[in-house]
Amino acid sequence: MPAPSGPEAVAAGLRHRWRVRLVCNGGIRPSAHPGAELVIVPEGPDMADRVIAEGCEAGDVAVTADIPLAARVIAAGGRVVRPDGMALGPGNIGPALAARDLAADLRAADPFRQGRSRAFGAAERRRFLDALERALRGV
Repeated sequence: MPAPSGPEAVAAGLRHRWRVRLVCNGGIRPSAHPGAELVIVPEGPDMADRVIAEGCEAGDVAVTADIPLAARVIAAGGRVVRPDGMALGPGNIGPALAARDLAADLRAADPFRQGRSRAFGAAERRRFLDALERALRGV
């Protein structure tokens, strides 16, 4: 089963009457939901991240697996839900950044070290959607 898709996150956001923006540098199709805005940014290192972070306001919700971007969203007062259903906030973003940096150092020290993705099934999908619902409700 694939990871949670944009359409599910878009549907949840629109159901709660949030402004929904999908930000990328291309490669994704516009949402089938007419209330979702597709923002195409110029190609370049972290351009989408920059647009997301600079446009983030207190109370906004971002769905991302990018830990440095999550840190920027949280610093702006936003909330973050990772695709695996983990909610990130001021209390746990520091350890998440440290774990990311440690993993990067380990990969750099051993080029044969390969990350292993866990299977994404129904339980993971429910965990993501539940975490997203809580974030959208401000809980």
